[in-house]
Amino acid sequence: MKAKTTFFRHLIAKRRTLLGALCAFFWLGHNPATATAVTLPEQLIGVTQSFLELTVEDYLQRSEIQGRPEIQINRLDPRLRLPLCDKDLTESLESPAQPIGRVTVKVRCEGTSPWTVFVPGQVRLYRDVVIAIRPLKRESVLGEADLSLVERDVGLLNQGYLTSLEQALGKKLTRTLLPDQVLAPLHLQQAEVVRKSDQVVISARSGTINVRMPGEALSDGAPGEQIKVRNLSSQRVIRARVIGPGQVEVAM
Repeated sequence: MKAKTTFFRHLIAKRRTLLGALCAFFWLGHNPATATAVTLPEQLIGVTQSFLELTVEDYLQRSEIQGRPEIQINRLDPRLRLPLCDKDLTESLESPAQPIGRVTVKVRCEGTSPWTVFVPGQVRLYRDVVIAIRPLKRESVLGEADLSLVERDVGLLNQGYLTSLEQALGKKLTRTLLPDQVLAPLHLQQAEVVRKSDQVVISARSGTINVRMPGEALSDGAPGEQIKVRNLSSQRVIRARVIGPGQVEVAM
């Protein structure tokens, strides 16, 4: 990634030099004696493209995101004419905070004849995300036959997404899903690992002491949930926290 960043920095410097050389050949008017050197839209697009390439590369590196970016700069008014800048142009991301989705880059000249142009663009970031591969009912417990990884533009996934099957396997759906629908974290909840009437092991811990006794679950429960359990040794009903299949825990 570091080598790529160095490459993009070199590319920006090279394109800036090229911009200065190219602009010397563009003039307004037909009289050479009164013509004025200008910066044209195509040069601004080239500078913006290079800046966004570096910005997106830095963002992916900092965030440790594995993805495939695509950058598109929107067409500028072809009639746009700006005085040739006698200093290096400066670029900054005007919006949004992260260079994903619809973006605006501020290109500024701080030379003898200063000017500022806002250049719009689109940054698409494609990542492998988890989708449903068949219709799934609410409260279904997800297995490998239900899911797949496909590439999607995550800038469009406002509800979030999952990047590995392990994040979804064994979870229960909170809503019905259609084929090819992207799974979001809000679609999932922990599935019950203890069912009513299950025989469970009750663990009571206090420091290094661990007492285990047989019990019976009186309700369903997912990991971390508190459920009622009957201690089969004393017949007392207690509240215990589900820690796994057939396992609950109480504090001593």
